[in-house]
Amino acid sequence: MKRRNFIAKSIFSGLGLSTVGALAFDNLNLDSNPSEWALNSKPFFKLSLAQWSLNKAIRYEGMNPYGFATKAKEYGFEGLEYVNQLYTDVTKSKNQAAALNKFIQKNNKLAAEHELKNLLIMIDGEGDLSVSSATERKKGVDNHHKWVETAAAMGCHSIRINLFGVTDRDAWVENSSESLTALGTYAAQYNVNIIVENHGYLSSDAGLLMQVLNNVNLTNCGSLPDFGNFCLEREGGARWGAKCIKEYDRYQGVKELMPRAFAVSAKSHDFDSKGNEIHTDYKRMLQLVKNAEFNGYIGVEYEGSILSEEAGIIATRDLLIKTAQELS
Repeated sequence: MKRRNFIAKSIFSGLGLSTVGALAFDNLNLDSNPSEWALNSKPFFKLSLAQWSLNKAIRYEGMNPYGFATKAKEYGFEGLEYVNQLYTDVTKSKNQAAALNKFIQKNNKLAAEHELKNLLIMIDGEGDLSVSSATERKKGVDNHHKWVETAAAMGCHSIRINLFGVTDRDAWVENSSESLTALGTYAAQYNVNIIVENHGYLSSDAGLLMQVLNNVNLTNCGSLPDFGNFCLEREGGARWGAKCIKEYDRYQGVKELMPRAFAVSAKSHDFDSKGNEIHTDYKRMLQLVKNAEFNGYIGVEYEGSILSEEAGIIATRDLLIKTAQELS
């Protein structure tokens, strides 16, 4: 039995699915587009892989981040969503221009070899764009310029930014609108979109984020609705890691963000014995996405700890495909 089919069968068995269902993988070519074998007709979206799904392998297990395209192809995806912080050869380089040039050349070559499409780059660590200091906001905007240019050179349609900073709602809207307008105006020269994810704190208040996007009102500024990142507050005021104690309704949030969405992130953590994500009703979520007439890429972003990253990626991918067939 081929290794890929063995893995697929193991995943289904681990999720408690039937032996018949697992055996159905014997004749599958998992290097192909999953929609070709899992559905009677193709889903309304295309499938991409968020590189963060492999962050543990890259950060702790020695996986080369430039192996991303190879893995995405192996798992049957069509598009690539990069994460800048996983490329320490770039982020820690003293010669950013040279490092980014190599980053562009390597990833373009790998994407072409595997016939995959570069879609977006998720940007972290380049400065908070909603802080009270106008000087710091401008520095953060300027720091993102190189990633706009990089995205353009790779044929990506967008970069994903964060809007972190002040906790006062009115000030956050004002600061975020200013930074997003400046960055969006710059990015328009390169035909690159600036997209904001619900990524914690006030950015996860979908109604407030839409207020910012509507204030800016640039055609290249939009949202990246994530199925699971709606935590507004964590214990001890921590940004990451601590228990969430206040959360925005995820279904209402996705519905509100979809009108300005350039991409969608299918977050997953844990699965039940039938292969369903236990924290998010995927059928309900995908119906919201479909109702918004979205037909772009949905990115798999697995962040669980029970399944391996590989198993979680495949389980999320298959859940998306199965659920698409069930929608009205």
